[in-house]
Amino acid sequence: MKIVLAIDESKYSQAALESVIAHVRREGAEVRVLHVVEPIHAYVSAAMIPHYVPYVAEIEEDRKREARELVGRAAEDLRRAGFAASEAIEVGDPKATIIDYAAKWQADLIVVGSHGWTGLNRFLLGSVSEAVTRHAASSVEVVRIPTEPNALDK
Repeated sequence: MKIVLAIDESKYSQAALESVIAHVRREGAEVRVLHVVEPIHAYVSAAMIPHYVPYVAEIEEDRKREARELVGRAAEDLRRAGFAASEAIEVGDPKATIIDYAAKWQADLIVVGSHGWTGLNRFLLGSVSEAVTRHAASSVEVVRIPTEPNALDK
């Protein structure tokens, strides 16, 4: 089974990593840890760009270095748990890039953490996990962090 584990720096991604380790059979599983670096222009307004132009290349390189460290740690955790794991870093819109990457790699499953965005943020930005769930060709597991005890346990 080929699994794309799409992560960022959030606690939700950590929960997704822990879920893969706890619930996926190691035999025959190949996990590709993916982080998508969004280009600076995606979240910096045009009015701000002239002030940041001298620093854009440096900032982008720092972000890619941080991404390599992030996926490296996750892949190492997976290897220590007995998984075959590799690392990938892409640049682009996380929603589209995760979907496209998984399709090109012919993943059987995409695992993402939920981000719990609500209200205006969700309306304006949308949820990466929601977009992946709706549009991916493969199965998608969205890992949530419980906020209260399971109602069924009461």
